[in-house]
Amino acid sequence: MIELRAVGKRYGRHVALEPTDLEIEDGEFFCLLGPSGCGKTTTLNLIGGFVEASCGEILIAGKRANDVPPHRRNVNTVFQSYALFPHMTVRDNVAFGPNMRKAKKAEIEERVAQALALVGLEEHGTRRPSELSGGQQQRVAVARALVNRPDVLLLDEPLGALDLKLRRRLQIELANIHREVGTTFVFVTHDQDEAMAMADRIGVMHDGRLEQVGTPEQIYRRPQSRFVADFIGESNFVEVSMREDGVVLAGDGSPLACETNGGRWTRGTLAVRPEAVRLLTEQGGGEGLTGRVVQRSFLGNHTRVTVHCEQLQVELSATVAQADAERLGDDSVVTVTWAACDATLLDTTR
Repeated sequence: MIELRAVGKRYGRHVALEPTDLEIEDGEFFCLLGPSGCGKTTTLNLIGGFVEASCGEILIAGKRANDVPPHRRNVNTVFQSYALFPHMTVRDNVAFGPNMRKAKKAEIEERVAQALALVGLEEHGTRRPSELSGGQQQRVAVARALVNRPDVLLLDEPLGALDLKLRRRLQIELANIHREVGTTFVFVTHDQDEAMAMADRIGVMHDGRLEQVGTPEQIYRRPQSRFVADFIGESNFVEVSMREDGVVLAGDGSPLACETNGGRWTRGTLAVRPEAVRLLTEQGGGEGLTGRVVQRSFLGNHTRVTVHCEQLQVELSATVAQADAERLGDDSVVTVTWAACDATLLDTTR
């Protein structure tokens, strides 16, 4: 549905988006994820036609869109501010697009009714935006965007102004709406949990570059750069070297469990998630690193245990079940291990 071919954007000397290639499938829920200033909103605005590309080609539904103005692209946008007309009722806000396109009255009434039913606001058509909650206003904005039946719906951090519980509820509602209408959604967010919960695929952005594109599981389990591993969830990082036979070594020469997939690097960074780290008591024995518990943090359904490893000269975090945490006291000596498949070797140049 959307294809970017070496699309980039410059403002004078400032590079907002490096030349980028990206394909978004028809009917996909795609998230652009990254910190403020990384280029995700610029990418969204390029697709919507609100800014002009400095280079490259934008295709929507197979047709070149670079020179097509926003109102002639079959693309609608939901902004964080919702941008509802305060003097209009909910029904009139939703009907604005079809009215501008001079659709027939009967068709407008039918489409508005369908759109309001889709977002669960059938009984609120006569109210004005000021009489609605933030969550209800957000749903009106979605209904207004969908009533025109666009090929693509762009959502620019539409849940950013809502409280945490309401955001989580509306995440589910948006995902359900997407499944029902089948429109291609491109959703911009800086919230990793939001992206992981809603997206079919995620594009992680950093400093105007698309660092990695993949499913939530691929992004989480197999990050391709230190930035992605650090931005998505939490990771332990260990600087390592590699022997000629492919064995990964810590700084003191201790072998570390890691799948290298046939790569031959001199140096790199090993990343392992806290939930993959296992802590065995000293009596448990087995291969691994020797560590000492320096902190335990109760986090409800699990405990975060911080262990200092002399061989690495770093502290590692492990997520431990409560029953196991009760057997670990401060200064307990443990053996730290993880499965080779749970460790990722990262390119230090990215």
